[in-house]
Amino acid sequence: MARAVSTRRKVTLTAVAWTIGLLIFFPILWTILTSFKPEAQAIADPPIFFSFDWTLENYAVVQERSDYMRYLWNSVFLSIGSTVLGLMIAVPAAWSMAFVPTKRTKDVLLWMLSTKMLPAVGVLYPIRLILIETGLLDTRGALIFILMMINLPIIIWMLYTYFKEIPREILEAARMDGASLRSEILYVLTPMALPGIASTALLNVILAWNEAFWTLTLTTVDAAPLTAFIASYSSPEGLFYAKLSAASTMAIAPILILGWFSQKQLVRGLTFGAVK
Repeated sequence: MARAVSTRRKVTLTAVAWTIGLLIFFPILWTILTSFKPEAQAIADPPIFFSFDWTLENYAVVQERSDYMRYLWNSVFLSIGSTVLGLMIAVPAAWSMAFVPTKRTKDVLLWMLSTKMLPAVGVLYPIRLILIETGLLDTRGALIFILMMINLPIIIWMLYTYFKEIPREILEAARMDGASLRSEILYVLTPMALPGIASTALLNVILAWNEAFWTLTLTTVDAAPLTAFIASYSSPEGLFYAKLSAASTMAIAPILILGWFSQKQLVRGLTFGAVK
């Protein structure tokens, strides 16, 4: 009896999980399907699901109209650059908060998290003005710094959670053996927390890749990533849904592939320390 109940529970949970997964994935699937439709069929009412005239014309037009590779490399550069810079700051900060806490450590963590509640548009004007005055508007360096600062609270919070799961005795033993602070972080802490650091890095890459508000408002040509590439298909003449879907598919394909091949590492890192 108990086994039958357990089996039904597993089947129910599996069905619910698949339903939620399909609901989340459907907009992506619909975008991919629309990218292969002629423009007239892309806006057909009622919608056409699979019985449409498959075509690669939208991708050809997108390739002819835009320099896709330039947008792609900007996205890669911005995502990886902001992630590396963020980890360089977040790892020592999280180590300090996890292993050398003070009375104000939790207050600092909460304050950092509270900055994510501030509407981005509230600080847009001063940041844009500073970039204009310093000649850094539409530069990859400035955008890397801004993306790093946006995601830094999340990076520190995640690393702090992972580091808290590491026994202090291991680090104390390393100090007794003569390890310097640098050696302690690089050769003791980092290898032990590598799954958590890897998942944090992957999450930051995804967040930076998908960031649209700052990339659209602080770039024009030189530093424009794939979010600007997608936005360029919204014109005064109207929305071209098939071509917009083709551009969107080309923009999300690299990050989807990365997520697919790194899903085990991401799940392992996100659940790091959950089971002792």
